[in-house]
Amino acid sequence: MKTANGHEFVAMLEKIVPRKLAMESDPTGLQLGDLSKKVRKIMFTLDVLEDVVEEAIEQGVDMIIAHHPFLFRPVHKIDMETAQGRMIRKLIKHDIIVYAAHTNLDIAKGGVNDILANLLELKETEVIVPTHVEKYLKVVVFVPKESCETVRQVLMNNGAGQIGTEYESCSFEVMGTGKFKPSEKASPTIGKKGELAHVDEVRLEAIITEDLALQAVKAVKAAHPYEEPAIDLYPLEGLKHVEGLGRVGTLAKEMPLEVFVDIVKGVLSIEHLRLIGDPETKVKKVAVLGGDGNKFIHDAKRSGADVLITGDIYYHTGHDLLAIGLPTIDAGHNIEKVMKSYLKAEFEERSKEQGIEVELVVSEKNTDPFTFL
Repeated sequence: MKTANGHEFVAMLEKIVPRKLAMESDPTGLQLGDLSKKVRKIMFTLDVLEDVVEEAIEQGVDMIIAHHPFLFRPVHKIDMETAQGRMIRKLIKHDIIVYAAHTNLDIAKGGVNDILANLLELKETEVIVPTHVEKYLKVVVFVPKESCETVRQVLMNNGAGQIGTEYESCSFEVMGTGKFKPSEKASPTIGKKGELAHVDEVRLEAIITEDLALQAVKAVKAAHPYEEPAIDLYPLEGLKHVEGLGRVGTLAKEMPLEVFVDIVKGVLSIEHLRLIGDPETKVKKVAVLGGDGNKFIHDAKRSGADVLITGDIYYHTGHDLLAIGLPTIDAGHNIEKVMKSYLKAEFEERSKEQGIEVELVVSEKNTDPFTFL
Protein backbone atom coordinates (compact mmCIF):
# COMPACT_ATOMS: atom_id res chain seq x y z
CA MET A 1 0.00 0.00 0.00
CA LYS A 2 1.22 3.50 -0.83
CA THR A 3 0.52 6.97 0.53
CA ALA A 4 -0.86 9.49 -1.97
CA ASN A 5 -0.67 13.28 -2.07
CA GLY A 6 -3.42 15.82 -2.56
CA HIS A 7 -2.97 15.94 -6.33
CA GLU A 8 -3.62 12.20 -6.56
CA PHE A 9 -6.81 12.47 -4.53
CA VAL A 10 -7.98 15.39 -6.66
CA ALA A 11 -7.41 13.19 -9.72
CA MET A 12 -9.52 10.52 -8.03
CA LEU A 13 -12.28 13.05 -7.38
CA GLU A 14 -12.07 14.20 -11.02
CA LYS A 15 -12.95 10.68 -12.14
CA ILE A 16 -16.08 10.77 -9.98
CA VAL A 17 -17.21 14.37 -10.49
CA PRO A 18 -15.23 16.04 -13.30
CA ARG A 19 -14.50 19.69 -12.62
CA LYS A 20 -15.39 20.56 -16.23
CA LEU A 21 -19.05 19.98 -15.28
CA ALA A 22 -19.09 22.91 -12.83
CA MET A 23 -21.19 25.93 -13.71
CA GLU A 24 -19.40 29.02 -14.95
CA SER A 25 -17.84 31.17 -12.19
CA ASP A 26 -18.49 28.47 -9.58
CA PRO A 27 -15.48 28.45 -7.18
CA THR A 28 -15.04 24.69 -7.36
CA GLY A 29 -11.56 23.31 -6.69
CA LEU A 30 -8.75 24.07 -4.27
CA GLN A 31 -9.81 26.50 -1.57
CA LEU A 32 -6.75 26.39 0.66
CA GLY A 33 -3.61 24.33 1.19
CA ASP A 34 -0.74 22.54 -0.51
CA LEU A 35 -1.80 19.64 -2.73
CA SER A 36 1.74 18.28 -2.89
CA LYS A 37 1.60 17.15 0.76
CA LYS A 38 1.01 13.52 1.68
CA VAL A 39 -2.58 12.82 2.70
CA ARG A 40 -3.29 10.05 5.19
CA LYS A 41 -6.76 11.06 6.35
CA ILE A 42 -9.63 12.75 4.49
CA MET A 43 -12.87 14.15 5.88
CA PHE A 44 -15.99 14.68 3.75
CA THR A 45 -18.38 17.47 4.71
CA LEU A 46 -21.26 19.47 3.28
CA ASP A 47 -20.06 22.78 4.72
CA VAL A 48 -16.74 24.07 6.01
CA LEU A 49 -17.51 25.85 9.27
CA GLU A 50 -15.36 26.58 12.31
CA ASP A 51 -16.67 23.62 14.30
CA VAL A 52 -16.11 21.32 11.29
CA VAL A 53 -12.49 22.52 11.11
CA GLU A 54 -12.06 21.89 14.84
CA GLU A 55 -13.48 18.40 14.31
CA ALA A 56 -10.95 17.83 11.53
CA ILE A 57 -8.08 19.02 13.76
CA GLU A 58 -9.16 16.73 16.60
CA GLN A 59 -9.21 13.76 14.22
CA GLY A 60 -5.87 14.55 12.59
CA VAL A 61 -7.34 15.14 9.14
CA ASP A 62 -4.99 16.15 6.31
CA MET A 63 -7.61 17.06 3.71
CA ILE A 64 -11.23 18.21 3.77
CA ILE A 65 -13.38 17.58 0.71
CA ALA A 66 -16.52 19.71 0.87
CA HIS A 67 -19.58 20.27 -1.28
CA HIS A 68 -19.99 23.96 -0.49
CA PRO A 69 -16.95 26.22 -1.04
CA PHE A 70 -16.29 28.31 2.05
CA LEU A 71 -14.47 30.90 -0.08
CA PHE A 72 -17.45 31.58 -2.31
CA ARG A 73 -16.95 35.32 -2.75
CA PRO A 74 -13.69 37.26 -3.13
CA VAL A 75 -11.88 37.74 0.20
CA HIS A 76 -10.48 41.26 0.62
CA LYS A 77 -9.04 40.75 4.08
CA ILE A 78 -8.52 37.98 6.63
CA ASP A 79 -9.65 39.28 10.01
CA MET A 80 -8.67 36.85 12.75
CA GLU A 81 -11.44 38.20 14.97
CA THR A 82 -14.08 36.79 12.60
CA ALA A 83 -15.18 33.16 12.39
CA GLN A 84 -13.84 32.90 8.85
CA GLY A 85 -10.51 34.43 9.81
CA ARG A 86 -10.11 32.12 12.80
CA MET A 87 -11.00 29.15 10.62
CA ILE A 88 -8.44 30.07 7.96
CA ARG A 89 -5.75 30.48 10.64
CA LYS A 90 -6.55 27.04 12.09
CA LEU A 91 -6.49 25.41 8.65
CA ILE A 92 -3.11 26.95 7.83
CA LYS A 93 -1.66 26.22 11.28
CA HIS A 94 -2.62 22.54 11.04
CA ASP A 95 -1.71 22.26 7.35
CA ILE A 96 -5.17 21.06 6.25
CA ILE A 97 -6.09 21.12 2.56
CA VAL A 98 -9.65 22.23 1.70
CA TYR A 99 -11.05 21.25 -1.68
CA ALA A 100 -14.62 21.83 -2.90
CA ALA A 101 -16.72 19.94 -5.43
CA HIS A 102 -19.79 22.11 -5.83
CA THR A 103 -22.01 22.26 -8.93
CA ASN A 104 -19.97 19.52 -10.58
CA LEU A 105 -21.09 17.24 -7.72
CA ASP A 106 -24.69 18.36 -8.29
CA ILE A 107 -24.51 17.67 -12.03
CA ALA A 108 -22.38 14.52 -12.28
CA LYS A 109 -23.88 11.09 -12.76
CA GLY A 110 -24.20 9.53 -9.32
CA GLY A 111 -23.88 12.93 -7.63
CA VAL A 112 -26.18 14.82 -5.27
CA ASN A 113 -29.29 14.81 -7.44
CA ASP A 114 -28.94 11.17 -8.45
CA ILE A 115 -28.49 10.20 -4.80
CA LEU A 116 -31.65 12.08 -3.84
CA ALA A 117 -33.57 10.53 -6.75
CA ASN A 118 -32.39 7.05 -5.74
CA LEU A 119 -33.35 7.57 -2.11
CA LEU A 120 -36.84 8.57 -3.28
CA GLU A 121 -36.89 5.48 -5.56
CA LEU A 122 -37.61 7.51 -8.68
CA LYS A 123 -37.58 5.51 -11.92
CA GLU A 124 -36.68 6.50 -15.49
CA THR A 125 -34.97 9.68 -14.33
CA GLU A 126 -33.93 12.47 -16.67
CA VAL A 127 -32.02 15.73 -16.29
CA ILE A 128 -34.18 18.80 -15.62
CA VAL A 129 -31.76 21.56 -16.66
CA PRO A 130 -29.20 20.45 -19.29
CA THR A 131 -25.83 22.14 -18.77
CA HIS A 132 -23.47 19.89 -20.75
CA VAL A 133 -24.19 18.04 -23.99
CA GLU A 134 -21.57 15.67 -25.37
CA LYS A 135 -21.79 14.23 -28.87
CA TYR A 136 -21.10 10.55 -29.41
CA LEU A 137 -18.66 8.98 -31.82
CA LYS A 138 -18.24 5.38 -32.90
CA VAL A 139 -14.68 4.16 -32.57
CA VAL A 140 -13.75 1.24 -34.83
CA VAL A 141 -10.46 -0.65 -34.60
CA PHE A 142 -9.23 -3.63 -36.59
CA VAL A 143 -7.22 -6.04 -34.48
CA PRO A 144 -5.88 -9.63 -34.73
CA LYS A 145 -8.27 -12.08 -33.11
CA GLU A 146 -5.85 -13.10 -30.35
CA SER A 147 -5.39 -9.46 -29.25
CA CYS A 148 -9.06 -8.44 -29.46
CA GLU A 149 -9.97 -8.80 -25.80
CA THR A 150 -6.89 -6.86 -24.66
CA VAL A 151 -7.71 -3.96 -26.96
CA ARG A 152 -11.39 -4.12 -26.03
CA GLN A 153 -10.55 -3.76 -22.35
CA VAL A 154 -8.36 -0.74 -23.10
CA LEU A 155 -11.27 0.86 -24.94
CA MET A 156 -13.66 0.19 -22.05
CA ASN A 157 -11.16 1.45 -19.47
CA ASN A 158 -10.90 4.72 -21.38
CA GLY A 159 -14.58 5.56 -21.41
CA ALA A 160 -15.99 3.65 -24.39
CA GLY A 161 -19.01 1.35 -24.32
CA GLN A 162 -21.41 3.28 -22.07
CA ILE A 163 -24.98 3.20 -23.40
CA GLY A 164 -27.53 5.10 -21.33
CA THR A 165 -27.17 4.95 -17.55
CA GLU A 166 -27.57 1.20 -16.96
CA TYR A 167 -25.34 -0.44 -19.60
CA GLU A 168 -21.56 -0.40 -19.78
CA SER A 169 -18.75 -2.33 -21.51
CA CYS A 170 -20.88 -2.49 -24.68
CA SER A 171 -19.10 -3.38 -27.92
CA PHE A 172 -19.58 -5.26 -31.19
CA GLU A 173 -17.23 -7.61 -33.01
CA VAL A 174 -17.26 -9.19 -36.46
CA MET A 175 -14.61 -11.38 -38.07
CA GLY A 176 -12.96 -10.57 -41.39
CA THR A 177 -9.72 -10.71 -43.30
CA GLY A 178 -7.21 -7.90 -43.09
CA LYS A 179 -4.77 -7.43 -45.95
CA PHE A 180 -1.62 -5.30 -45.96
CA LYS A 181 1.88 -5.22 -47.42
CA PRO A 182 4.65 -3.94 -45.12
CA SER A 183 7.39 -1.87 -46.74
CA GLU A 184 11.06 -2.78 -46.50
CA LYS A 185 11.45 -0.21 -43.71
CA ALA A 186 8.48 -1.45 -41.67
CA SER A 187 8.66 -3.64 -38.56
CA PRO A 188 5.50 -5.76 -38.91
CA THR A 189 4.19 -7.81 -35.99
CA ILE A 190 2.54 -10.16 -38.48
CA GLY A 191 3.58 -10.77 -42.11
CA LYS A 192 6.80 -10.23 -44.02
CA LYS A 193 8.32 -7.14 -45.57
CA GLY A 194 7.34 -6.70 -49.21
CA GLU A 195 4.71 -9.48 -49.10
CA LEU A 196 0.92 -9.15 -49.01
CA ALA A 197 -0.31 -10.51 -45.66
CA HIS A 198 -3.73 -12.07 -45.02
CA VAL A 199 -4.70 -11.93 -41.33
CA ASP A 200 -7.81 -13.07 -39.44
CA GLU A 201 -8.90 -9.80 -37.84
CA VAL A 202 -11.78 -8.58 -35.72
CA ARG A 203 -13.62 -5.37 -36.47
CA LEU A 204 -14.14 -4.09 -32.92
CA GLU A 205 -16.45 -1.11 -32.39
CA ALA A 206 -17.96 0.83 -29.52
CA ILE A 207 -19.45 4.24 -28.85
CA ILE A 208 -17.66 6.97 -26.91
CA THR A 209 -18.29 10.61 -26.05
CA GLU A 210 -16.39 13.09 -28.16
CA ASP A 211 -14.37 14.46 -25.24
CA LEU A 212 -12.91 11.02 -24.46
CA ALA A 213 -12.28 9.85 -28.02
CA LEU A 214 -8.72 11.10 -28.58
CA GLN A 215 -7.46 9.74 -25.26
CA ALA A 216 -9.06 6.37 -26.05
CA VAL A 217 -7.44 6.28 -29.49
CA LYS A 218 -4.07 7.09 -27.94
CA ALA A 219 -4.49 4.26 -25.41
CA VAL A 220 -5.54 1.79 -28.12
CA LYS A 221 -2.50 2.64 -30.23
CA ALA A 222 -0.25 1.94 -27.25
CA ALA A 223 -1.91 -1.44 -26.58
CA HIS A 224 -2.37 -2.56 -30.18
CA PRO A 225 0.13 -5.15 -31.50
CA TYR A 226 0.41 -3.49 -34.91
CA GLU A 227 2.97 -0.84 -35.75
CA GLU A 228 0.28 1.19 -37.58
CA PRO A 229 -3.17 0.10 -36.35
CA ALA A 230 -6.27 1.03 -38.36
CA ILE A 231 -8.59 3.11 -36.16
CA ASP A 232 -11.67 5.00 -37.40
CA LEU A 233 -13.91 7.57 -35.69
CA TYR A 234 -17.43 8.14 -37.04
CA PRO A 235 -19.83 10.89 -35.85
CA LEU A 236 -23.20 9.59 -34.66
CA GLU A 237 -26.18 11.80 -35.46
CA GLY A 238 -29.00 12.11 -32.95
CA LEU A 239 -27.15 10.46 -30.08
CA LYS A 240 -26.06 12.76 -27.27
CA HIS A 241 -24.94 12.46 -23.66
CA VAL A 242 -26.70 15.08 -21.54
CA GLU A 243 -25.69 16.11 -18.03
CA GLY A 244 -27.20 18.84 -15.93
CA LEU A 245 -28.95 20.01 -12.78
CA GLY A 246 -31.84 18.21 -11.14
CA ARG A 247 -33.59 14.94 -11.91
CA VAL A 248 -37.19 14.11 -12.74
CA GLY A 249 -38.60 10.61 -12.51
CA THR A 250 -41.67 8.61 -11.56
CA LEU A 251 -42.82 6.91 -8.39
CA ALA A 252 -43.91 3.27 -8.43
CA LYS A 253 -47.48 4.39 -7.75
CA GLU A 254 -49.48 7.59 -7.54
CA MET A 255 -50.23 8.93 -4.06
CA PRO A 256 -51.55 12.05 -2.31
CA LEU A 257 -48.93 14.76 -1.74
CA GLU A 258 -49.41 14.60 2.04
CA VAL A 259 -48.49 10.88 1.99
CA PHE A 260 -45.46 11.57 -0.18
CA VAL A 261 -44.34 14.31 2.22
CA ASP A 262 -44.05 11.73 5.01
CA ILE A 263 -41.95 9.51 2.73
CA VAL A 264 -39.64 12.44 1.92
CA LYS A 265 -39.18 13.24 5.59
CA GLY A 266 -38.33 9.64 6.34
CA VAL A 267 -35.84 8.90 3.56
CA LEU A 268 -34.08 12.27 3.84
CA SER A 269 -33.97 12.18 7.66
CA ILE A 270 -35.69 15.51 8.24
CA GLU A 271 -38.33 16.30 10.84
CA HIS A 272 -39.84 19.41 9.29
CA LEU A 273 -40.25 20.91 5.84
CA ARG A 274 -42.23 23.62 4.09
CA LEU A 275 -45.00 22.77 1.64
CA ILE A 276 -46.41 24.91 -1.15
CA GLY A 277 -49.64 23.64 -2.69
CA ASP A 278 -52.62 21.43 -1.89
CA PRO A 279 -51.68 18.43 0.32
CA GLU A 280 -54.38 16.36 -1.39
CA THR A 281 -52.81 16.76 -4.86
CA LYS A 282 -52.07 13.42 -6.53
CA VAL A 283 -48.37 12.97 -7.36
CA LYS A 284 -46.52 10.41 -9.45
CA LYS A 285 -43.89 12.35 -11.41
CA VAL A 286 -41.34 13.98 -9.10
CA ALA A 287 -38.65 16.60 -9.75
CA VAL A 288 -35.77 16.91 -7.30
CA LEU A 289 -33.09 19.60 -7.27
CA GLY A 290 -30.72 19.75 -4.32
CA GLY A 291 -29.82 23.15 -2.90
CA ASP A 292 -31.37 26.43 -4.01
CA GLY A 293 -34.02 25.73 -6.65
CA ASN A 294 -35.53 29.19 -7.07
CA LYS A 295 -34.12 29.76 -10.57
CA PHE A 296 -35.35 26.46 -11.92
CA ILE A 297 -39.05 26.26 -11.02
CA HIS A 298 -40.16 26.78 -14.62
CA ASP A 299 -37.76 24.07 -15.82
CA ALA A 300 -39.27 21.71 -13.27
CA LYS A 301 -42.77 22.64 -14.44
CA ARG A 302 -41.84 22.00 -18.08
CA SER A 303 -40.51 18.57 -17.10
CA GLY A 304 -44.10 17.56 -16.35
CA ALA A 305 -43.48 17.04 -12.64
CA ASP A 306 -46.43 16.86 -10.27
CA VAL A 307 -44.23 18.07 -7.40
CA LEU A 308 -40.80 19.66 -6.95
CA ILE A 309 -38.44 18.91 -4.06
CA THR A 310 -35.78 21.55 -3.50
CA GLY A 311 -34.63 24.10 -0.91
CA ASP A 312 -34.37 27.79 -0.02
CA ILE A 313 -37.59 28.85 -1.75
CA TYR A 314 -38.17 32.60 -1.44
CA TYR A 315 -41.51 34.08 -0.37
CA HIS A 316 -42.32 35.50 -3.79
CA THR A 317 -41.10 32.38 -5.55
CA GLY A 318 -43.68 30.54 -3.45
CA HIS A 319 -46.35 32.75 -5.01
CA ASP A 320 -44.96 31.99 -8.45
CA LEU A 321 -45.15 28.26 -7.74
CA LEU A 322 -48.79 28.58 -6.77
CA ALA A 323 -49.44 30.58 -9.94
CA ILE A 324 -47.91 27.96 -12.25
CA GLY A 325 -49.54 25.10 -10.36
CA LEU A 326 -46.41 23.29 -9.20
CA PRO A 327 -46.68 21.94 -5.63
CA THR A 328 -43.28 22.20 -3.97
CA ILE A 329 -41.62 20.59 -0.99
CA ASP A 330 -38.93 22.85 0.46
CA ALA A 331 -36.88 20.24 2.29
CA GLY A 332 -34.00 22.65 2.96
CA HIS A 333 -30.50 23.04 1.59
CA ASN A 334 -29.04 20.66 4.15
CA ILE A 335 -30.46 17.56 2.42
CA GLU A 336 -27.36 17.73 0.23
CA LYS A 337 -25.49 16.14 3.15
CA VAL A 338 -26.16 12.83 1.37
CA MET A 339 -22.98 13.54 -0.62
CA LYS A 340 -20.75 12.75 2.37
CA SER A 341 -21.33 9.01 2.52
CA TYR A 342 -21.44 8.79 -1.28
CA LEU A 343 -17.97 10.29 -1.73
CA LYS A 344 -16.58 8.26 1.15
CA ALA A 345 -17.78 5.02 -0.49
CA GLU A 346 -16.40 6.05 -3.89
CA PHE A 347 -13.00 6.92 -2.42
CA GLU A 348 -12.89 3.66 -0.45
CA GLU A 349 -13.42 1.62 -3.60
CA ARG A 350 -10.97 3.56 -5.75
CA SER A 351 -8.27 3.74 -3.06
CA LYS A 352 -8.45 -0.03 -2.67
CA GLU A 353 -8.19 -0.53 -6.44
CA GLN A 354 -5.14 1.75 -6.63
CA GLY A 355 -3.42 0.34 -3.55
CA ILE A 356 -3.60 3.65 -1.67
CA GLU A 357 -3.63 3.66 2.11
CA VAL A 358 -5.90 6.39 3.48
CA GLU A 359 -8.38 6.78 6.32
CA LEU A 360 -11.74 8.20 5.23
CA VAL A 361 -14.29 9.79 7.58
CA VAL A 362 -17.41 11.92 7.31
CA SER A 363 -18.02 14.98 9.43
CA GLU A 364 -20.53 14.34 12.20
CA LYS A 365 -21.28 18.04 12.68
CA ASN A 366 -24.79 19.23 11.87
CA THR A 367 -24.29 22.28 9.64
CA ASP A 368 -27.98 23.07 9.15
CA PRO A 369 -28.41 26.62 10.51
CA PHE A 370 -32.17 26.24 11.01
CA THR A 371 -34.05 24.91 14.02
CA PHE A 372 -37.84 24.64 13.93
CA LEU A 373 -39.64 25.30 17.21
